[in-house]
Amino acid sequence: MKKYIYLLLIGVFGLFAFKAEDYFEISKNLDIFAEVYKEVNTTYVDEVKPGELIRAAIDGMLKSLDPYTNFYSEAQAEDYRYQVTGTYAGIGSTIRTIDDYVYIESPVEGFPAHKAGLLPGDKILAVDGEDMKGKKSSEVTEYLKGKAGTSFELTLERMGEGKLTKSITREKIKIKNVPYQGIIEDEIGYIKLTGFTPNAGKEVRDAVIDLKGKGAKKLVLDLRNNGGGLLHEAINIVNVFVPRGETIVITRGKFEEDNRSYKTLNSPVDIEIPLVILINGNSASASEIVSGALQDLDRAVLVGRNSFGKGLVQTTKRLTYNTSMKITTAKYYIPSGRLIQRLDYGNKVNGRAIAVADSTKRAFKTRNGRAVTDGEGIQPDIKIDVAKYSEVAQALLRNNHVFQFANEYRSKNDETVEPMQFDITESVYDAFKTYLTDKKYAYTTRTEKDIEDLEKQAKKDNYFDLLSAEIERLNTAMASTKKNDLVNHKEELKEILEYEIIKRYYFERGRVEISFDNDPDWARVKELLSDNAKYNTLIGK
Repeated sequence: MKKYIYLLLIGVFGLFAFKAEDYFEISKNLDIFAEVYKEVNTTYVDEVKPGELIRAAIDGMLKSLDPYTNFYSEAQAEDYRYQVTGTYAGIGSTIRTIDDYVYIESPVEGFPAHKAGLLPGDKILAVDGEDMKGKKSSEVTEYLKGKAGTSFELTLERMGEGKLTKSITREKIKIKNVPYQGIIEDEIGYIKLTGFTPNAGKEVRDAVIDLKGKGAKKLVLDLRNNGGGLLHEAINIVNVFVPRGETIVITRGKFEEDNRSYKTLNSPVDIEIPLVILINGNSASASEIVSGALQDLDRAVLVGRNSFGKGLVQTTKRLTYNTSMKITTAKYYIPSGRLIQRLDYGNKVNGRAIAVADSTKRAFKTRNGRAVTDGEGIQPDIKIDVAKYSEVAQALLRNNHVFQFANEYRSKNDETVEPMQFDITESVYDAFKTYLTDKKYAYTTRTEKDIEDLEKQAKKDNYFDLLSAEIERLNTAMASTKKNDLVNHKEELKEILEYEIIKRYYFERGRVEISFDNDPDWARVKELLSDNAKYNTLIGK
């Protein structure tokens, strides 16, 4: 058995690819692995599953590298295909779990869930008569997905209407990379880009042409929370705004075929229109190529927060038995020459990658001579710090009270005004406070934690008897203050409620449009695009 496993592993890893000096070390460790596997498989006290053992070994090996190098079993092929193509067969809706049930969160307009009249907040009771109570969201997803053209009966519960049954026919779902575009105000065209699956470049190109045709004189491309995708689509998107023949990305890897230069190949749509890119800490990979390249070429001003910092390129390798793996094969460098990778996976401390050392970071120049730095992701030209949600807001969201109140609101209001005109009135907010009367949402504020730490330190230093009265006074004052948190944080909670409620009526468009009023990034964008001198200064003109 050991010889069989050893030969199998040799075949899988392909010794022809190893350097000669590594041969002994590799063969020794494969021999050790075969011995360990044999002993566990034959002598372990409980029954083991060979496939699960090998999978755990593969996952453990890849985990020692970076989080982007992954193995996909035959059963996971569909999930990986969706990551790459944005296409699957199902109903077209996100879901969320609350207690024992899965709920519809956001149907995508034009797809089966939307066509069947499903609404955010619908509780999924059964699929084709099979009870969904207690099932995980991943399990319910498997029931909802299936071959395009197949149908099923969905039993759900809707607040205000009770139990409903919907017949739904699955379709091939291709999520748009540009779910929203529009002229918001002051001749500013806005494009929300959420992915880099096939046709992303065409979708952005078409959106720019459409907005210009409707009178847009300035453009905003929103890449916030866009985790990236296909490299060539990033090149195509940059190409919308820069001429043919520009070098956008250079990749460098271990093998010659991984060392490539990617240039724009098409005629642009507009190389002059003022352009602002929105980024944040969840803008990664292809989003960083687009934003970084346009910054390096002084073609756009970046607003927001430092991007994620993923400068690694993955290649898909097809393996035997319909399995595959995604493996990091190169690093990419944008036009200024900088590498934006933030974490050094080659140097881990206690198994965790550490940030690139400051001593190794280098300064670069954009085309017009502006200073930029590598090793930190993409840094915006205008940095905006956004305050985190208050503890009470986080507790209400975490316990799904905002979601459930929005369901209640929708059950009592069949329609509402357009997103940009929608506001939470005092009467609605009072209803929300009443709704929370018997709800649990315990939370601990930072101040309470500080008081608790003070008490612990006082006891440790033998000062507690001296300070106990003062600490008790602080705790009493804090408890009294917390009772007013729904008043003290009213404006923040109103914004959260507006966002959640408007989704019940206008879906993706509602989510985008309702956010403009209270978005600090958007406020700065409007200010910037109204000041041509400031804009030109920032891009080095």
